[in-house]
Amino acid sequence: MASVLNKNVPDSRLLALDVGNTNITIGIFLGSTIEHQWRLQSNSLKTSDEYGIEIEQILNHWGYSASCLKDVILGSVVPLMNHRMSTMSRRYLKHEPIIVGEGTRTGMAIRMDNPKDVGADRIVNAVAGYEKYGGPLIVVDIGTAITHDVISSKGEYLGGTIAPGVGIATDGLTSRTAKLPKVELQLLDHAIGKNTAEAMQVGIIQGYIGLVDHLTAILIDEIKETEGRDKEVTVVATGGFSSLLSSNSVYTQYIDHDLTLQGLRLIYERTMRARANEK
Repeated sequence: MASVLNKNVPDSRLLALDVGNTNITIGIFLGSTIEHQWRLQSNSLKTSDEYGIEIEQILNHWGYSASCLKDVILGSVVPLMNHRMSTMSRRYLKHEPIIVGEGTRTGMAIRMDNPKDVGADRIVNAVAGYEKYGGPLIVVDIGTAITHDVISSKGEYLGGTIAPGVGIATDGLTSRTAKLPKVELQLLDHAIGKNTAEAMQVGIIQGYIGLVDHLTAILIDEIKETEGRDKEVTVVATGGFSSLLSSNSVYTQYIDHDLTLQGLRLIYERTMRARANEK
């Protein structure tokens, strides 16, 4: 119990960094439990020192210090940020981070034409999804982009889809039209917009629910061609807009906001076990 209460027991916690195009999500793990998580804006103009000071201040605010960390794992879809966050980790967190994709042991076969092309976040989500929900499985990540990732009943990553996200579509709509304003994205209880803002809200939110569901439907059908028509396909959603869209989806069974962080933890543990076995 003492180790749970004392946040600065040396080498007791794992820090996971999920670097996306829009946000950086930080999670502190004690074992398999996420004690705290935070979000920062992902900004390629920020220096490693700026990120380091910001993260150091957040940790200190919640009673943590670098000395409590046993390791750092980094998953990034922004190549430019790998070096920046690695430098930050060495300087401020006192750890050389494990970077997903550089010799990490995911424990998942990737059945793609070029496995190196698959974004780290997609593999991380697939690993966590299969560990928790089994397969066949579809993971829908609704963030800057909307991705569907398909995992077989054997735990193989088969591929998926990529579409522009809600934010990208909304920004494109308002920036390329003279009279359409920026609107708050919310689900209305009616489909006929009575003004411009309502028409946009219905078009964007209901349109994207339709996009998510249509892609999910054709993927389920294709999965069942190989897995068997009687096979149940689990669908789990994650990402910043998952609650807004997937809670109204016909196919989504689970919404799991911690999926990416838990995937980083699992890959860290598998990498550490593999390294220990190689000694």
